[in-house]
Amino acid sequence: MSQNVRLAVYPRKGGPESITVIEGELGPLAPDHIRIDVHYAGINFADLMMRLGLYGAAPPFPFTPGYEVSGTIIEIGKDVRNRSVGDRVVAMTRYGGYTTIIDVLPDQSFILGPSMKLEAAAAMPVTYATAHHMLVHLGRIREGDTVLVHHAAGGVGTAVAQIAKAKGAEMIIGTSSAQKKEFVESMGMHHISRGDDFVALCHELTNGRGVDHALDPVGGNHLLKSYKALAKGGKLYTFGGSSAVPGQRRNILAALWMWWRFPRFDPLRMMNSNKAVFGVHLGTWDKEEIMQDQMKELVKMQKDGLIEPVVDSIFPLADVAKAHTHMHQRKNKGKILLDCRY
Repeated sequence: MSQNVRLAVYPRKGGPESITVIEGELGPLAPDHIRIDVHYAGINFADLMMRLGLYGAAPPFPFTPGYEVSGTIIEIGKDVRNRSVGDRVVAMTRYGGYTTIIDVLPDQSFILGPSMKLEAAAAMPVTYATAHHMLVHLGRIREGDTVLVHHAAGGVGTAVAQIAKAKGAEMIIGTSSAQKKEFVESMGMHHISRGDDFVALCHELTNGRGVDHALDPVGGNHLLKSYKALAKGGKLYTFGGSSAVPGQRRNILAALWMWWRFPRFDPLRMMNSNKAVFGVHLGTWDKEEIMQDQMKELVKMQKDGLIEPVVDSIFPLADVAKAHTHMHQRKNKGKILLDCRY
């Protein structure tokens, strides 16, 4: 049976005003899929870079973005045995999440406990899975470790703060604008204002040692500074390129300048200092069983009260352009969501 649907589409490269919300129709459900009535969809910085044509893993235009949704199952395929109509779920969609209804494989979804709000669930898959992947899967974070995270007030930054604390980190250092200092400190982080010498301050705060983990979504020459903030044996995770997007419009010069300034790490120096550099892009991660295990642990951590997603704001699907502008302006403290019922 076909079903009417509303969805946001990127018709071409452009600013937030280029996004269009259209009416469409879903065909019959595949026998091995489930159909979700989407309540909330998460917005991520990668969505903005895709719209500007600066994200290598994006599908060709036109397309509907959106990595994550939460909602209720309204139909199951005839071959599905482990999900039921009425189940409240969060799902990782890879693309297509900015919509009112979506079809996914059952293993892309996770059944929620009765106490978990759908708003919080939609804020988890990308930001918390990214933070968990870096700190836990790759970094093997240990009790007593020290952590540096940039854009600390954003979705990944707040997730890093909570996961690192739950794993026993001794100190979490977060950089952000001075205006977000109070919020960052409320998350249990030591705040460093953007523009300050965070390398020197990280060494000062750790008695000259440096940090065990540095998480950098900025890219360019900033990445080398994060590397210099590491202790011997430390780990650097590069997971973004926000410096390529200084404003709401496509800026090729800014993007090229960022790519040009990416550092070339010397393997011999890395060996001598026992430092490691990880590139992280969950959009191209293809070991689904590891991702599923991470999501299961995150759902359990939330159930146990160890983490709780921070939602900055919720915009109606019809106001998706305003939601993107809000993120472009670096105003958010935590996650931005779309309410796909409106």
